[in-house]
Amino acid sequence: MNYILAAIAGIILGSITVWLALRGKNGIDPQRLAEAESRAAAAEAAATEIRAQKDKYEADAERLRQNLAAEHALRVQAETQRDDALARGEEERRLLDEAKKSLADTFKALAGDSLRQNHEQFIALARENLDKLVAEAKGDFGKNQELIAGRLEPLAEALSQFRRRIDELEKGRAEAYSGMTEQIRALAQVHQDLQKQTGSLVTALRTPKTVGAWGQMTLRRVVEMAGMSEHCDFEEEYSVDSEDGRFRPDMVVHLPNGREIVIDAKASFEAYHQAVCATTDEERKTCLARHANAIRLHLNGLTAKKYWDKLKPTPEFVVMFIPGESFFAAAVETDRDLLEDGIKAKVILATPTTLIALLRAVAYGWQQEQMTKNAEQIGKWGKELYERMATLAENVRDVGKNLERATEAYNKSVGTMETRVLVSARRFRDLSSASDKEIAPLESSEKSLRPVTCPELPE
Repeated sequence: MNYILAAIAGIILGSITVWLALRGKNGIDPQRLAEAESRAAAAEAAATEIRAQKDKYEADAERLRQNLAAEHALRVQAETQRDDALARGEEERRLLDEAKKSLADTFKALAGDSLRQNHEQFIALARENLDKLVAEAKGDFGKNQELIAGRLEPLAEALSQFRRRIDELEKGRAEAYSGMTEQIRALAQVHQDLQKQTGSLVTALRTPKTVGAWGQMTLRRVVEMAGMSEHCDFEEEYSVDSEDGRFRPDMVVHLPNGREIVIDAKASFEAYHQAVCATTDEERKTCLARHANAIRLHLNGLTAKKYWDKLKPTPEFVVMFIPGESFFAAAVETDRDLLEDGIKAKVILATPTTLIALLRAVAYGWQQEQMTKNAEQIGKWGKELYERMATLAENVRDVGKNLERATEAYNKSVGTMETRVLVSARRFRDLSSASDKEIAPLESSEKSLRPVTCPELPE
């Protein structure tokens, strides 16, 4: 604003200076003088207006300064109140934390085996404080003894209820602890028994004889699950005599048309058990490699026996039964060519799942074989029945012919009696009155027999 006033004043002074200079140089020009006066008047009016605006602006600025000062004072007051509130909040938070900590410490002091002792200490302390409070109340407020006693009675009742509640909690805790102890003891006994049984099972499965019996038992269960019957569809401990000696495969499954499948159960899995119990990956890989190698060696041994040359007729392969999916998966995972090499060596590796599928197919073949035999028997019986029916039809036709001849003879006999015998007999009756009985007339048979029209009968 000061800069504007200075500029206007400069303009006015400049105009006056120019006017004076022109006047001194050229004398007074009325027209220019009038113009200068007019401009001076305008400048004066503008200056007056500017001064008025300046006063107004100064008043507004003063009012704004006052408002700013008031707002600053309010802001300082608000900040002071905020700081006080924050301080009180911090203090309250600190007190709350201390109260929580004190409550937690109190709860910890009341928990565990020392709950009753802490409770008794708490009751003693409460009684001591209560006695002090009562004594002080009696000394300071003797006239209001009844009022004080009435106010303290709820506190004593609350303390009594609190004590009873603590006793109940202690009793419940003792009972729960006793029951939990018994359950833990029983669980420990069960765990110990389970460890013993597991150890016995592991020890038994490491015995070759026991493992072999387990493998044969699993094989038998799989065969029975496939719906086969012993001595009809399969045989166990089958003996085969050959030039190389006697061989005893674990099982021989009979196929339709007299064929047979040899099944040998592989049940030595010591290396696999060691792999399961291994503590490092390197040890586990080593044990699994020995497990796969053991299965491959057994596979090569079955190939060398060549059961297909010793049992005739039989398919040119042997089924090597592995009584566990995990045993087979571990071996194939380690030796990925094991299955393919077994097929090339005429040995089919089978787990319980795949063997059940194979034996189901065999059982289906037996069903088809039985259906074929039944169809052949039905055809045989049908042919026999047809031949017997043809013979019966011939006999029936002969009976019909005999009946026709008998009817013809009967009719001839009736005609002879009517025309020859009865005529003479009636004459005899007319001559003699010995009897009144009439001789009934004889009728000939007019009924014809139904012919047997079977295309199978000869003409």
